[in-house]
Amino acid sequence: MIQHVFSDMDGTLLNSHGELSDTTIAAVKGSSVPVTLVSARAPLEMARAIAQLGLTAPQVAFNGGLIFQPQTGDVRLREALPAAASQALLTTIERDFPSVSVSAYDQTTWYAHRIDAGILHEQVLTHQSPVVVPGPLATLARTRQFLKIMLIGGDAAVMTTLQRTLTQLNLPVSIKQSGQEYLEITSERAQKSRGIAAILRQRGISAQAAAAFGDGHNDLPMLQTVGLPIVMGNATPEIQAAGRYVTKTNDENGVAYGLTHLLTTG
Repeated sequence: MIQHVFSDMDGTLLNSHGELSDTTIAAVKGSSVPVTLVSARAPLEMARAIAQLGLTAPQVAFNGGLIFQPQTGDVRLREALPAAASQALLTTIERDFPSVSVSAYDQTTWYAHRIDAGILHEQVLTHQSPVVVPGPLATLARTRQFLKIMLIGGDAAVMTTLQRTLTQLNLPVSIKQSGQEYLEITSERAQKSRGIAAILRQRGISAQAAAAFGDGHNDLPMLQTVGLPIVMGNATPEIQAAGRYVTKTNDENGVAYGLTHLLTTG
């Protein structure tokens, strides 16, 4: 029997407009199984969905870099980027890839040097706005402890080159693709699988008694951790191969369908 459900947000729980449908809200609220969101998002970008769904279980932000209790904000796990790594990454990005939208997050705030197309798109999805800083983010990294650096680019070739360049810096970080246009950089210790394992350990639940919903490359460690991995119908064939089941797409209330039709069969 499934005793805990973990779900990615973008491309999974949220539809293509970044919203929760009434059907999904009703299915989560009607489920007797606790639900934890496991997202690359920051807590401030998760707060609206958490409130809409009435979630009370611990939640996982920054791809596993932060576990927090939504009612109190208490932090149970925190894995920040090393300051030297943040500075090196941001220096390279801002100097060599000026066309890429770059922003960074500490535990409570989203920072950007400029408002560009990538930032505007993210604002629509998350209903948040960054604090615009006057100088390079690499300079801000000297005084802020970042948990995530987010890169958005419209050119696939540029993003491929960027990922290769940053990987060759050999820094203690995790660089993960999210969707077709995003790269998200967190501590190498920030893994969705570690966040899930910590919550299961605290609750005394085995991995076989947990289910997870996901759609992207950064969800693979999560899907491989639980006993019942469910992949969205909008995921690529590569990601779908990691699931025991493939549910409907995120625009067809795939998580709601999974909660009501697949958990009992798992």
